[in-house]
Amino acid sequence: MEIDGTLLTILGTLAGILILSGWVEQIIKGYKTKSLKDVSKYLMILISAGAGLWLIYGLVVEDIFIIGTNLAAIALMMTVLIMKRRYDVIKTS
Repeated sequence: MEIDGTLLTILGTLAGILILSGWVEQIIKGYKTKSLKDVSKYLMILISAGAGLWLIYGLVVEDIFIIGTNLAAIALMMTVLIMKRRYDVIKTS
């Protein structure tokens, strides 16, 4: 089955939006509550590593959707990790 360029663009854009929207919601919730205690730092590290590998793959195959989505995912996950570390230190002080 062959997909035309416009449909492929829409598909890639929607996939990226859906994957990243959960991280945005987590950041907003964490910022409001000043707590990310329920987020596993090990899960975040593993997901970040996977996104890094996907990024490398996207660069090799020159796929803008894979590259863009995984750059954004890494940035959002790093934001969550930084917030988690900061809020965990504040809560224990």
